[in-house]
Amino acid sequence: MLNVTVWNENRHEQKNPKVREVYPEGIHGQLASFLREESFNVRTATLDDPEHGLTEDILADTDVLLWWGHIAHDEVSDEIVERVTQRVLDGMGLIVLHSGHFSKLFKKLMGTSCDLKWREADEKERLWVVDPGHPIAEGIGESIELEKEEMYGEHFDIPVPDELVFVSWFEGGEVFRSGCTYNRGNGRIFYFRPGHETYPTYHNQDIQKVIVNAVNWAKPVLRKRPVYGNAKPLEAIGARK
Repeated sequence: MLNVTVWNENRHEQKNPKVREVYPEGIHGQLASFLREESFNVRTATLDDPEHGLTEDILADTDVLLWWGHIAHDEVSDEIVERVTQRVLDGMGLIVLHSGHFSKLFKKLMGTSCDLKWREADEKERLWVVDPGHPIAEGIGESIELEKEEMYGEHFDIPVPDELVFVSWFEGGEVFRSGCTYNRGNGRIFYFRPGHETYPTYHNQDIQKVIVNAVNWAKPVLRKRPVYGNAKPLEAIGARK
């Protein structure tokens, strides 16, 4: 059974009644609820927990970490960011959702500003599947349509994705690389764009299916990790004159 940790800064839920109406158990609670239906072993963690709920023991026991943050990126401890980064490099899967693109964690792993255009205008989003054979797109039709979402637009300042699974189109005309995979060290990363806090995006069954697929895709590979540093030769090295 996969061990999944859902991390959410949990600040909008405390300040905005509209967000509490959409996600009465918090965004982390909603994400955890449908992941548990897949028989994953799910725990949640939030910014205000001790060590942000991401202690060394919890991370060591996490196969895949989901990350949602927005208004409190700067409050995340640099020490915790470094701790999570190392776990990804060691093989833990990471799924970064929506405004998590601007988190310290994602920017560190990408090495770029991760900046973009944005607009809140209650506009339609259509996410097109551009890699239909990818495991993250399994069970999804040609596109996913969301009646209302926040717009993210290009240029998205990220490295070229290893794989591009979804591209979004918005009613206002913009497009966006909204489903991107990366390999970092021994770990796999999936960035998935939808999920503005005032819209019921994480109640959408297709969005849930993508996230479930992503958890299964990002899980650690069961193999011995490479050994780094000074190495003894595998074969005899001939004497040099």
